[in-house]
Amino acid sequence: MRILLVEDDPILGMAVRDQLVADGHSADWVTHLGEAAVALHAAAFELVLLDLMLPDGRGTDFLKRLRSAGDVTPVIVLTARDQISDRIAALDAGADDYLVKPFDLFELSARIRAVGRRYAGNPNPLVTLGDIEVDLAARSVRRAGRMVALTAREWSLFEAFVQRPHQLMSKPQLEERLYSFDAEVESNTIEVYIARLRKKLGADVIETVRGMGYRLGTPGAEA
Repeated sequence: MRILLVEDDPILGMAVRDQLVADGHSADWVTHLGEAAVALHAAAFELVLLDLMLPDGRGTDFLKRLRSAGDVTPVIVLTARDQISDRIAALDAGADDYLVKPFDLFELSARIRAVGRRYAGNPNPLVTLGDIEVDLAARSVRRAGRMVALTAREWSLFEAFVQRPHQLMSKPQLEERLYSFDAEVESNTIEVYIARLRKKLGADVIETVRGMGYRLGTPGAEA
C-alpha cells in the first residue's frame, strides 16, 4: 500500500516509517497538516496514519475537512490522547481506527492489514486463485500446497492485484503503490517485478492488457 504518515515526533515517525517499509509498503512521511494536504492532492494514497496534535492544527479538524470534501481514504489515528471522548470524536470525524501511543508496531501492521481488507471489499484474509492460496493477514502465498517466498516489493505488488481482482491497473498506478515521492524509479521496474511474480506463481497469474496496464489473471484456468 502507499501510505501517508502524518507525525511530528521524529523518533516515532522514523520507527513507523521503517516498519511500513519493512512490511513492503511505500511510505511518505510529513510532519505538518499543510504538507499532508499537499501530498494528498499530489498522489493517490491507500491509507493515512494521522497524529491528532500537529504543529499547525488538530488532526480531527483536518480529518473533518477531508471527509467533507468527499475524500474516503482510510485513516488510522495515532495519538497519545487516550480518553474515550477523544476516541469518539476521532471516529465520528471519519477515522477508521484509533491506536493509542505508545503502541506495538506489529499491532499497527495488523490494523493496517485489517483496514486494507475492509476497503478492498473482502474482510476475509484467505483468498484462493486456482491452485494459489493467499493469506493476506499472514502475508503468505502457497502454490499447489507449497509455500512461495516473495520479497517485500513482490508481495506489495501482488497484494494490489489480489485486493482488486477485476480492476485494470496502469503502470503509474502500480509505481505509486510501490514508491514514495523521494524514490528513484527505473522505467522497467514494474515489468521486472511482474516477470518475477509470473516466474514464481505461473505465467497466467497476471494478465497484460496491451497499452493499458495489468490485472489479476486466472491461474490454472486452461487446466
